[in-house]
Amino acid sequence: MPQQLTFDLPVRSAQGRGDFYVTASNAAAMATVEAWQDWPNRKLVLVGPEGAGKTHLAHVWADLSGAAVLRAKDLPSTDIPALAGSCVVVEDADRIAGDRPCEEALFHLHNLILAEGGSLMLTACTAPSRWGLSLPDLTSRAEATTLAHLEAPDDMLLSAVLVKLFDDRQITVSHPLITYLTRRMSRSLSEAAQMVDRLDRAALAQNCPITRSFAARILDISGEISA
Repeated sequence: MPQQLTFDLPVRSAQGRGDFYVTASNAAAMATVEAWQDWPNRKLVLVGPEGAGKTHLAHVWADLSGAAVLRAKDLPSTDIPALAGSCVVVEDADRIAGDRPCEEALFHLHNLILAEGGSLMLTACTAPSRWGLSLPDLTSRAEATTLAHLEAPDDMLLSAVLVKLFDDRQITVSHPLITYLTRRMSRSLSEAAQMVDRLDRAALAQNCPITRSFAARILDISGEISA
């Protein structure tokens, strides 16, 4: 019987989001988030590729600060004045470029929060200079915001997350299996979750353990992993 794999990693709890594992790929961003009361002008843009853990870290900050978490595309239907002076996360701020109602809502939210002593975090895949915003005043404010960078997950982070995802499903995994998966998957925490879910469903359907050979066979079906 394989022994449960463990990693000696620092862990930060994120309410409703499980554990946040700190490795070289996210340590600097985590430190910046923890020091949120020292952010210049009380605002931050958290930048990182898809699957790097931006949403997870945004919820860590929400837990620390009591921030509301909103999607940028939902801002036009949000009661912006009610958020004045509070702490707010706006996710996917880079995806509203050219959407005038969304850009105007973010501009007003930015001004109301900061004018009343609140704090603002924006998440995005790229720096504001590359968003292509059409509203000049919003562009200048976004580009003047401090950046924190999340790198793509490294092998240690992916390994720890995979182990936890399997453990959440009460599945014991071996070190060779985790090493095999991390060396062949993309650098994405969301893909890790999808991979574990697929393997678990297949193992239940076939009533067999999740081994390296089983993973290779199941995930090879759609070319997601090489043997």
